Amino acid sequence: MSCKICIIGAGSAIFSLNLIKDICINEKFKGSTVSLMDVNEDRLNAIYGLCTRYASEMELDINIIKTQDRREAMQGADFVLNVALDYGHERYKQGIKVAYDHGYRFGGSLHVLHDEAFFINFHQLRLMESILIDVLDICPDAYYIMVANPVQAGVTYLSRKYKNAKVIGMCHGYTGVYSITDLMGLDRKYIDFEVCGVNHFLWMTNFTYKGEDGYKLIDKYLEEHNGSIWPEGAKIEDIGLKADECSLKAIDLYKRYGLFPIGDTASAGGGAWGWEYHTDAETEEKYKSNPYHWYELYFKECEENVARIKEVVEDTSIKVSDAFSTVPSDEPMIPLIEGLAFGTGNRVVVNILNEAGCMKGLPTDYEVEVSAIIDKGGIHPICNNGLPKPIMAHLLRDRIAPVEMELAAFENHSRDLLVDLVMMDPWTKSRKQAEELIDAIFDLPCNADMKEYYK
Repeated sequence: MSCKICIIGAGSAIFSLNLIKDICINEKFKGSTVSLMDVNEDRLNAIYGLCTRYASEMELDINIIKTQDRREAMQGADFVLNVALDYGHERYKQGIKVAYDHGYRFGGSLHVLHDEAFFINFHQLRLMESILIDVLDICPDAYYIMVANPVQAGVTYLSRKYKNAKVIGMCHGYTGVYSITDLMGLDRKYIDFEVCGVNHFLWMTNFTYKGEDGYKLIDKYLEEHNGSIWPEGAKIEDIGLKADECSLKAIDLYKRYGLFPIGDTASAGGGAWGWEYHTDAETEEKYKSNPYHWYELYFKECEENVARIKEVVEDTSIKVSDAFSTVPSDEPMIPLIEGLAFGTGNRVVVNILNEAGCMKGLPTDYEVEVSAIIDKGGIHPICNNGLPKPIMAHLLRDRIAPVEMELAAFENHSRDLLVDLVMMDPWTKSRKQAEELIDAIFDLPCNADMKEYYK
């Protein structure tokens, strides 16, 4: 048995290469087709070359095709993955500068300075919806798997509007559990855990190691290592961008709320929740958290990945499998697809509507990130008891309320509601400041269509 997987935005090379790698080391996908689509011809050709070489080296019979035509790519697809970023890093950097010039800063600023800023999400939501419309027209039985942000807003918006669509959001943030356990020297095969929340606001609700309470092991480790999970003297450059769960900020939140924040929840960059850890340079230094520097490292890492891919593309003497390993990635997309296509019953963390009420305390028409059993019958969410009330209070105020405001502004073409969204940002001091920020963002040439949309 085989299936067809269509990847939209395949020029996002690391995502695509990880997907191909995970397919090529999984015998169940023998005979399957992977359709790579991107509007950028150079990037599409590069990733196509890498993926076909990798498949050849792994000697797995899969058919890899490429096209710049999105509708052509979807023909006969069983799964359509959206990994496309319509906005791009350079335009994001312009937005960061505008926000800083208007008194905003990283730290709790999910909709102004995160990579889910309102001016990015506007373009992304339109792209997500246009892709889904094509899916429903061309391959209506296919699963639409959204990997690109904003997963939380995208799953909520599209699942509400297109009730007959099979919409799933995916995020590898939950694998941040391993950032903690790897540094603690724990063997992954003995680890079991549960996480729940909404995308980018995720908490580890259960954790066991060899059947024993894993949180007790964390407490013991912190006691023996001066309250830190990072190796002594380590800097963020030493650990990389997956240091979020191991930061002093994350540990402090654990002490306050009794659960560990996972993934982008307490990120050193991005939304960098909670904002109080970023009120000034002295506080950031206390918690060894510098979001601006984090983003500099992020952009640098992206540039290095692009350079490495270019090197391997141009030098065919380099084995792709040597350059990018033959070890499965931590990406959850292929375990999801494997379960749906071949009925393997995999347990995967997914982003879906809370229709079954699987996460207590949240609306049933809103996205949740929960564990689920995946088989040919679909996605079977595992119900949980939700989060402690203090965390739920923050979730409702700091995550759900702004997204609901953003979607209301988007659906109603309402500039006033967009201003209300920016008013929710912790660094907004007045409505005048919010309006001036929006005007300045609108005046960027790349946002001319957004300015017209909200006119």
